[in-house]
Amino acid sequence: MFSKLKQFKDLRDQAKQLQDVLSQEVVTVKAAGDKVSLTMDGNLNMKELDIHPELLGADKKSKLESAIKEAHGEALKKMQRVMAMKMKDMGGLPQIPGMN
Repeated sequence: MFSKLKQFKDLRDQAKQLQDVLSQEVVTVKAAGDKVSLTMDGNLNMKELDIHPELLGADKKSKLESAIKEAHGEALKKMQRVMAMKMKDMGGLPQIPGMN
C-alpha cells in the first residue's frame, strides 16, 4: 500500500513538473491573412489577441468571428503538439500498476 502511495506522489510530482515546463511555452498563430493574431500559453490560456482595424467594422462581424475561431483552433493544435513533444522529452507519465 505504501508503495502505491509513493507511486501516486511521484506521479503527482512529475505532473506538476510537466505543468511548470508547459506553462513556459507560448505559441502565436495568425489567421485571416495575418489580420488576426492569437497567442496562447501552455496552460491553454489566451494571452494576446490582436485584430487589425479593417476587421472591426459591423459589416465584417462574421468574418472576424470566423478568423478568431480559426486562430484559436490552430493555436490549440499547435500547443497540443508542443505539449506532446515536451511529455515525450520528459519520458511521459509513468504507468501505475492496476490503474490501466
